[in-house]
Amino acid sequence: LPIKDDEKTAFMPLARTKNRLAVLKNITEPKTRAAFLQYSREITLDPNTANRHLLLSEGNRKVEHMDEDQPYPDHPDRFNDRFQVLSNESLTGRCYWEVEWGGGEKIHVAVSYKNISRTGSSSGFGFNDKSWTLICFTHSCVFWYNNTKTHTFGIPSSRVGVYLDHRAGVLSFYSVSDTMTLLHRVQTSFTLPLHAGLFLDYDSSAEFIKAE
Repeated sequence: LPIKDDEKTAFMPLARTKNRLAVLKNITEPKTRAAFLQYSREITLDPNTANRHLLLSEGNRKVEHMDEDQPYPDHPDRFNDRFQVLSNESLTGRCYWEVEWGGGEKIHVAVSYKNISRTGSSSGFGFNDKSWTLICFTHSCVFWYNNTKTHTFGIPSSRVGVYLDHRAGVLSFYSVSDTMTLLHRVQTSFTLPLHAGLFLDYDSSAEFIKAE
């Protein structure tokens, strides 16, 4: 018997799930730093998104938390209430980048949709459904998404690697030293291009490292 239109519609979610599982089955995550670097993306920060307590330098690859306001003009993309900044680059496909940080007590290494709020408590990375963030302390780290905290068991180094497979919905954070140590991995579904993001604590700095 022929399948009716309403029956075809009922099978569509199952078909999409099977297609997604097929995609995931054929994708393997790199294991070594050299393999990750094949997907390296150079990241620069968008000064129009930078909170006024953040100073950009080194071709907008480095950011420092400052006590004094920076003379940035008003802009609708600027974070007003959080010490945050987003990348210029929109990220899709398979991407990898590294962040070197130090100085303060913590840093948030994040990815976010560009349409994240710029004001209020919901503008913080990880405190909404538009951003994912790993908060790194000296001896521990935690992951936040949609105002929900997940404890992790890794100890971050001063360099954090981020691997994104947008199509597969994979986001992984690594402690980078002589080896790649997984800190946290997320399996989700991304609906828009992502931007790299940083939140800087008092007296802290961070820099996106050029691949070498």
